[in-house]
Amino acid sequence: MRTRFAPSPTGFLHVGGARTALFCYLQARANDGVFILRIEDTDLERSTPESVQAILDGMAWLELDYDEGPYYQTRRFDRYAEVVRQLLEQGKAYPCWCSKERIEKLREEQMKLGLKPRYDGHCRDGAEPVPGVKPVVRFRNPLAGDVAFEDLVRGRISISNTELDDLVIARPDGSPTYNFTVVVDDIDMRVSLVIRGDDHINNTPRQINIYRALGAELPDFAHVPMILGDDGARLSKRHGAVSVLQYRADGYLPQALLNYLVRLGWSRGDQEIFSRAEMIEHFDIRDVNRKAAAFNTEKLDWLNQQYLKALPPAEVARHLAWHFEQAGLDPADGPALEDLVGVQADRVKTLKEMTEQSRVFYTALGDYDEGSAKKHLRPAAETPLRAVGSRLADLAGWEPGRLDEAVRLSAEELEVGMGKIAQPLRVALTGTAVSPSIDKTLWLMGRERSLERIARALEYVLTRAAGS
Repeated sequence: MRTRFAPSPTGFLHVGGARTALFCYLQARANDGVFILRIEDTDLERSTPESVQAILDGMAWLELDYDEGPYYQTRRFDRYAEVVRQLLEQGKAYPCWCSKERIEKLREEQMKLGLKPRYDGHCRDGAEPVPGVKPVVRFRNPLAGDVAFEDLVRGRISISNTELDDLVIARPDGSPTYNFTVVVDDIDMRVSLVIRGDDHINNTPRQINIYRALGAELPDFAHVPMILGDDGARLSKRHGAVSVLQYRADGYLPQALLNYLVRLGWSRGDQEIFSRAEMIEHFDIRDVNRKAAAFNTEKLDWLNQQYLKALPPAEVARHLAWHFEQAGLDPADGPALEDLVGVQADRVKTLKEMTEQSRVFYTALGDYDEGSAKKHLRPAAETPLRAVGSRLADLAGWEPGRLDEAVRLSAEELEVGMGKIAQPLRVALTGTAVSPSIDKTLWLMGRERSLERIARALEYVLTRAAGS
């Protein structure tokens, strides 16, 4: 089993491409096969090094490790030229001297008549060279018969050769075209299964005819359906993020995105959450649904939160560190990221949200939230804050259990409810009335920073009292 993912570097690695890569990866892994990455960069005008890097970065983030590659088509031009010469020598291809003007006029006339635009074979049986014109090379497509193949997702597909024309396989400058290079690459790389989007179905009969002209064995084909937005239209930027790396920037874990993508068109009973090992064990491209799947961001949010809570904190912390770097936060300025994850994981949906909600543990405290301070840092808060501050300062250890006990004993000593101490303390520590449980908030904040912020809050309370 040899599969390949073959993106064109004309933009980022999008969600549909990532799902195709995942399907190729899983099919290879499930069959002890080989997964190949091939960069199809023959579109010299639109391909960019930045797009190549975005594809490689996206694959690395998703940990879709390939066994061979990346191969680059631009480094194989000599090989393509060799195969073009072979087809010309065998009479399976021919030079076409038709000008762009003739081809455009032919196209216009055919469309006026309601016909499908296609080359009319003008140079197929030989044509005089045109001085000063460099010809294209066209593949001599069969004129009769059908091209039929058994698609592993969509079933039997058959197209008449009369629907196909003699496609260009080399441009006037000698550069090869997509449908030709794909076949040469897949033959040379011994690809046994081609998994790609169903927008390539119309290319497949053309490619099969080239395979046959080259005397090569056909691979299996599996064309997977496109991904739709919630509104039923094809997924695009207006539906939100479509770049894989944008999902990283938005705070999703790669495990969650892969899990979500594998379920877009594939299922196994009612199971929603799959480890990578389970995906490899159970995935089969033949089980992919032929109907288009709709992307649901709310479902992805839910899945991401499940992974935030279920994965080992150290694994989540590894990805969180990237978000801290993007936000300009230094993990050394506060609690260990693993400890932070253990407290915050069930309070947020994304790593970006976790980063923003945790900023207070790593940076200086700004102004208090006006509403929270007005309600909880009143003159009446002075006694509770002094009591709990004194008890916290005397603690021998700074663990959640001891911190919880200190707050409770302070409440009992003053004969007040926990809220009368916990809420002023929470505002003193974080600037707002919302944070993790007070013992965990104190624990993450650390002894020195907690005592400093309690002292600052007391100054605020006294200043407020003096002004009233």
